[in-house]
Amino acid sequence: MYVPTMNAPASITAPLDAATLAMIEELARARGMTGEQFAAAAIRKAMEHDVEWRAFVQAGVDSADRGELITQEEMEAWFEERVAARRPA
Repeated sequence: MYVPTMNAPASITAPLDAATLAMIEELARARGMTGEQFAAAAIRKAMEHDVEWRAFVQAGVDSADRGELITQEEMEAWFEERVAARRPA
């Protein structure tokens, strides 16, 4: 089984319908890149988002494990304050 090194480029294949492929090519052209470059960037962005999300969730779990919790009423009050702060004066 081939296992690429960190710096060696590797390829994947994914079936795409014609409309999706056309959209990828259009978006890539608008950014001055190839469809392959656009797809690689999109995969990288999705991966980074997933890593960040998992860290965010873990921070919440760790906080709860330490007993750093708030009540439903405190959460609702916090939320209402944020909503009120965004309302036009």
